[in-house]
Amino acid sequence: MKFIIKHEIKGRLRIHVVQDRMSYAQADTLCWFLEKQESVTDVKVYERTADAVICYDGSREDLISILRAFSYEKADVPENVLTSSGRKMNSIYRERLIMKTLLHYGGRFFIPYSLRKIWMTMRAMGYIWNGMKCLGRKKMEVPVLDAAAIGVSVLRGDFNTAGSVMFLLGVGEILEEWTHKKSVRDLARSMSLNIKKVWQKNQGQEVLVDASEITPGDLVVVHMGNVIPFDGEVSGGEGMVNQASLTGEPVPVRRAVGQSVYAGTVVEEGELEILVKAVSGSTRFEKIVAMIEDSEKLKSSLESKAEHLADRLVPYTLLGTGIAGILTRNVTKALAVLMVDFSCALKLAIPISVLSAIREAGQHGITVKGGKYLEAVAEADTIVFDKTGTLTKAKPTVIKVVAFSDYPEDEALRIAACLEEHFPHSMAKAVVDAAKKKRLFHEEMHSRVEYVVAHGISSAIEGKKVVIGSSHFVFEDEKCTIRPEYQAQFEALPPEYSHLYLAVDGVLAAVICIEDPLRAEAGDMVQMLRREGISKIVMMTGDSERTAASVAGRIGVDEYYAEVLPEDKVEFVEKEKASGRKVIMIGDGINDSPALSAADAGIAISDGAEIAREIADITMAVDDLREIVVLRQLANELMKRIQTNYRSIVGVNAGLIILGVTGAIRPAVSALLHNTSTLAISLKSMEELLPEGRKSF
Repeated sequence: MKFIIKHEIKGRLRIHVVQDRMSYAQADTLCWFLEKQESVTDVKVYERTADAVICYDGSREDLISILRAFSYEKADVPENVLTSSGRKMNSIYRERLIMKTLLHYGGRFFIPYSLRKIWMTMRAMGYIWNGMKCLGRKKMEVPVLDAAAIGVSVLRGDFNTAGSVMFLLGVGEILEEWTHKKSVRDLARSMSLNIKKVWQKNQGQEVLVDASEITPGDLVVVHMGNVIPFDGEVSGGEGMVNQASLTGEPVPVRRAVGQSVYAGTVVEEGELEILVKAVSGSTRFEKIVAMIEDSEKLKSSLESKAEHLADRLVPYTLLGTGIAGILTRNVTKALAVLMVDFSCALKLAIPISVLSAIREAGQHGITVKGGKYLEAVAEADTIVFDKTGTLTKAKPTVIKVVAFSDYPEDEALRIAACLEEHFPHSMAKAVVDAAKKKRLFHEEMHSRVEYVVAHGISSAIEGKKVVIGSSHFVFEDEKCTIRPEYQAQFEALPPEYSHLYLAVDGVLAAVICIEDPLRAEAGDMVQMLRREGISKIVMMTGDSERTAASVAGRIGVDEYYAEVLPEDKVEFVEKEKASGRKVIMIGDGINDSPALSAADAGIAISDGAEIAREIADITMAVDDLREIVVLRQLANELMKRIQTNYRSIVGVNAGLIILGVTGAIRPAVSALLHNTSTLAISLKSMEELLPEGRKSF
């Protein structure tokens, strides 16, 4: 790439790319490429001037070499980076804002007043028509106020005031639309799919490959608990698919051969072989954007309250205008009331506060799927934790394999990994990782794999039934036995580890001992949550009473429950809600999904099962549980900001009405100050809720 260095200081370089005009795609490509460089700490690319400002902490010569070697064609930029970029949208709205300002103020100098009157009258008719349509629907909403203010000004011949009001309303609409769309796209981008590996079916074998290698026409297999990575058609198998992320349907739908499936939905039961129709991430992104824009799921009750309050205030504003006109017998003073309505600020500032809080949560690695979930977190008084993979570290490790049959330890581990790799859970990943470290590679040698939620896995190898899972599943459900000569060895298994039991043909073959160490910050996190107002902290686990009691004692929870099934967790959550408590559920596995869905706010740890992340209302891509405390603080601060916004909006606008009625300010000034205050409150609402110094740790 050819470029010119326009300016530089130590650690910062401004370059100009030698080309006529940089396209949006080229600007995004260059920006993405530079952000990927280890030495680059910050980068801004300006497509209009073809400039780039690069901050770096490495060698200047190395950066120059990287820039020289760059080309748009060779940069392997992911498609979703280009399709989900807001660069084009921001440029369009900037141009609209600049053009509106130039036309308004430039027209005063270059267009004769007589022509401007005709033009403003025509524009005013549009606002008046919208107000009449609103009245025709028997609604007294904001368009009625706008129509009255502009219509009265035109009838009085005060075209300057009418023009100023229409200009300010137009600017407000552009800013509102721009801010909302930007916030929605930022949120949607954080919710977009990030699937790196998929199971491709090739010549009857399932092979784990990079998602980027898949092309339309390929076959992929999606096992239970996994997200469907591409739009396609079912070519084999059948299953129940959770489509809530796209359609909002709470109940999974059955999908069989010949039916369509969509990227981002989750296979809750069964297994699907899918003929890929489209691999682009843009479709999924646009679906998420549409979902957020259209769904009530995004709105907290405070947002809905603000919208309803804004509309309910319209008749009172009109009444106030009439009273002001009667008492003062001055149309100008009456118009001052009409120019000030509370609805603009209420409808703009409150949603912006929520969307900004969601965006700030994203900066901490927390994805919140809607404003009402932040409100639920703020109101919650009960938190329920799953243990494995949540309170314990996300990466448990295999300590040893104890053989109980003729199968050598390595062979038992190889068989276990062959089965476990199909199911994304922290324990399963520990087994797969242990096999990889020992280089115990394998070809698929088993038949169809059946996952029994919260129990284990069942399959067949060379005609022999193989099961792996909990003690309850292997010995009670499957009635497996232990050979007498191994009974003493079995009773001497180390109690400090979690155990996975592998049985072949009804006989115990091996026990895999897994260390699942407690997260170092778990105890501190529990105490911090108490200080933040959480009165009841509960731990629920499928582990034994002995293990559960040990963990509960170390971290200091109020209650714990051992050997629970998924339905037990749901029952507990529902019982707490029925007693009037607000419940947060935090988990990471397939067995946590029903409880995550039942809670007021379900939080999934992102290293866990994909179905848990998809169903959860909030996901956390962080390795420190104290970020849950940050989420609580963020939610509490959001509620405080919304209340502050209410007081500011009422105070400022009431003051403007008083100034207008007393004749201290003219209607045009009143409208200007009203819009300025609305914009100021909205910009204030976009500030961070939790500066670094205000966190608990």
